[in-house]
Amino acid sequence: MKRNDNQRTRPRAWQTGRVLAEMSQLDIVVATRRDEYGEMLIRELQRTRAKVRHLWPLPDMLPSEADVVFCDLVAGLADRIPWIPGDPKAALIVITPQAPPPDIDAMVHCAPDAVLHRPFTTHAILTSLALARSHYLYGQRLRTRIEKLDETLRSMRAVERAKAILMNTRAMREDEAYHFLRRQAMSRRMSISAVAAAIVDANEILR
Repeated sequence: MKRNDNQRTRPRAWQTGRVLAEMSQLDIVVATRRDEYGEMLIRELQRTRAKVRHLWPLPDMLPSEADVVFCDLVAGLADRIPWIPGDPKAALIVITPQAPPPDIDAMVHCAPDAVLHRPFTTHAILTSLALARSHYLYGQRLRTRIEKLDETLRSMRAVERAKAILMNTRAMREDEAYHFLRRQAMSRRMSISAVAAAIVDANEILR
């Protein structure tokens, strides 16, 4: 069955509407000179109904209580970012100048989520905003997953150490040590890893 044009464009329109709705909830900081393009940037961001704050001159430290930060690429910008690379607190969009050519090393050192190059268009503004926000949220999900994996590994190591302690101090077999940990966890309404950590800590104290 042949689909008409309205049916083909409906999913794309729905996606666009969803993205724009999410943009309206954002707190955006714009740290750029207020020239023709600076005014265009602020005006276009305000059209998304997001909260937009303009900062200029560039402060010694960019604010960390924002969702997205647009910032001119200036000398020493990396030192003005209030988070360490790899653990950002906001999506960062670096605005590069038309001339001279941007310092690529300095830009990479800032670890931006997107780049907006002067002279830019209104379409480029929204595209960079959507891309930066998506990239930032994806990174956050990855970091959360890594933290959970690290916690799982720590728990597994604690259980293995606790089993070894029980096998040495109570002459238990490995399966008996594990079932002991499990019974203790159930009776105390704790996780096995918490019981294991307590046994490991107690063993360290009694050494």
